[in-house]
Amino acid sequence: MKCAATLLTLICLLSIDASARSWKQAASGKIIDAELIKVDGGKVHLRLSDGRVGQVEILSLSLEDQQYISSLEVAAVPSAGGADWPNFRGPDSTDISPDTNLLEKWPDDGPGKLWVYENAGMGYSGFSIVGGKLYTMGTRGEDLTVVCVDVSSGGELWSTVIGNDDEDGYNAGWGKGPRSTPTISEGLVFATGPKGTVACLDAESGKKNWSKNLVSDFGGKSGGWGFSASPFVDGEHLVLAPGGDDAGMVCLNKKTGATVWKADDLKPGKAEYATIQVAEINGKRQYIRLFAEELVGVSADDGAVIWSSPWPGKTAVIPTPIVSGNQIYITSGYGVGCKLVEIDSSDNPTDVWVDKTMKNHHGGVVKVGEYLYGFSDGAGLICQDWATGELVWNEKGQFTTKGSVHVADGKMYALNEDDGTLTLATVTPDGFEMTGRFKLDPQSPNRNPKGKVWTHPLVIGGKLFLRDQELIVCYDVAAK
Repeated sequence: MKCAATLLTLICLLSIDASARSWKQAASGKIIDAELIKVDGGKVHLRLSDGRVGQVEILSLSLEDQQYISSLEVAAVPSAGGADWPNFRGPDSTDISPDTNLLEKWPDDGPGKLWVYENAGMGYSGFSIVGGKLYTMGTRGEDLTVVCVDVSSGGELWSTVIGNDDEDGYNAGWGKGPRSTPTISEGLVFATGPKGTVACLDAESGKKNWSKNLVSDFGGKSGGWGFSASPFVDGEHLVLAPGGDDAGMVCLNKKTGATVWKADDLKPGKAEYATIQVAEINGKRQYIRLFAEELVGVSADDGAVIWSSPWPGKTAVIPTPIVSGNQIYITSGYGVGCKLVEIDSSDNPTDVWVDKTMKNHHGGVVKVGEYLYGFSDGAGLICQDWATGELVWNEKGQFTTKGSVHVADGKMYALNEDDGTLTLATVTPDGFEMTGRFKLDPQSPNRNPKGKVWTHPLVIGGKLFLRDQELIVCYDVAAK
């Protein structure tokens, strides 16, 4: 499903000419009739029939309302530079940037470099960008740190230590540091660390509001490489997956940290690494999570398990599921493969197909139209048919061996993990069409010898962001 990918986070005050319609609050089911005036900072501004204007967070609305907002995208977003990116894989979890009017080809030496920030700390945390500020995480010495950087200049605005990272308790043989990406919502920053730290900070100052620990507070059990899933915010809910044998998922009040519910019937063992997704299937809002042995959907109201589908995960289950209507696509590496699950009208899951075409380790997969794009172990960069699971094309070359992908303005940004080479290619099922390539520079001299360039690329606001450990590099990819 393509949700409110662009409009829900426009930082410009975007005016929209729209007639009155009915809007539904997902949590309460309350319906109001109102005119959509504009979208700003993740909220819709609505004019009621009596003339009053109110603001509602888009992620608190029904999926139908989010899809309606998304349908206005093409007409309302004329160029790059207008949107936020508040969480891992973006506000609708598609990993498709809302940017348009980007460079279709790059010079031989790549797009122009705007700035380099050199103190992000060690780790593989990605980027969230809201209101001209970039948020990420890193370990400085033994300090697990959340960092805020000015997008325009690359200057540090603040940094806050939220915990200890002494490399004990998780496998840091490929490099220590956080693997998750902060989530931003209503002026709050939510961050998780590899040893289970969960913290809520003020987005403007970095001041800590509250903190928890997935192990000591919820009986969580991490995978071997530590807790790596990014925090998931849905309206007033902060939803986490500590794993373990007590409650595989928990829901907190995002503002206070108080427990709303625990999924007591879900006992998955290790938490593994995938990030939670939200869906509304058969009128039931639910949180979807992939664990080592099962894909599950739990009720957003109380954490009750609605359905479960088996999965033969091995070693590490990492990629985030892709939800489209009542279908969910999952994949993992170590030879496991992929499958498409469909939830019927009685909430029963069935496998549409099971295949080994895509064996995605941890670089993620992006769905564009009816096709999937990502790196598959052994096959390189591939295009896969959503409906059948069949291979459409693959490209395995020196710079398209294995890595991560991101999509913006009809182009795929494919980052080769071995050497940090980024390839620009047209998103099409017709075959691999490269239009640019360059190598990330500088790269970290401090990266663990076993580590690679694993942070996913991001394009937002006409800028390309890449990271190698403590170094964040920003490039200008807007067309002139």
